[in-house]
Amino acid sequence: MANEEILMVEDEENILEAVKYSLEKDGYSVITATDGQTGLHLAKTRNPDLIILDIMLPKMDGLDVCKSIRMESNIPIIMLTAKGEEIDKIIGLELGADDYITKPFSIRELIARVKALLRRASTNTNNENSDSGSQTFTTGKIHIDIRSHTATIDGMPLDLRPKEFDLLSFFVANVGMALTRDHILEKIWGYDYIGKSRTVDVHVRWLREKIETDPSNPKTIITLRGTGYRLI
Repeated sequence: MANEEILMVEDEENILEAVKYSLEKDGYSVITATDGQTGLHLAKTRNPDLIILDIMLPKMDGLDVCKSIRMESNIPIIMLTAKGEEIDKIIGLELGADDYITKPFSIRELIARVKALLRRASTNTNNENSDSGSQTFTTGKIHIDIRSHTATIDGMPLDLRPKEFDLLSFFVANVGMALTRDHILEKIWGYDYIGKSRTVDVHVRWLREKIETDPSNPKTIITLRGTGYRLI
């Protein structure tokens, strides 16, 4: 039975109460806030296992809250947006959110995403605490150290967002393999993102800007037309 603590920051009372009720019914402990400042305070003082964070909030918007949290923590964050605009989703992901969902949404779908992110976070923690299995990967000029969560290229450190690090680690661990977008989504985001392949493309573009000499003509992460990507 679930026993993780979830922080939900949402100013629409009906949504807040409905999601809180459903999460608690599934066994989660839920703490709530209705404005960004309070949500940020609870995130830093309670250190919850996962945060559900609305973008449009009083006092401090969700994007600023997400950015502040990411300066100190890798707590899984699901962003909520009522706008449904691609730019809001991209900005949220760029600031370090792990996922987003557009209002109106299915509570069942939201809970499925919560479970997947918590499961993935737990797996990562177990891997980091385990002495078995490789904790470093090297291919060509790229070196990944899972335990210290660092990456270098030509010996120079790469400044990667959490999902960028996960994605690059996955590519390096599977060098030479053809990886479909759906497979990448399942492994990096923890569940089936059918129809959301844009998420992978955006993160690959960001990675290319950091590891390719000419991002517009990539030589390291190549596109497999109609399929996905391969690291060579």
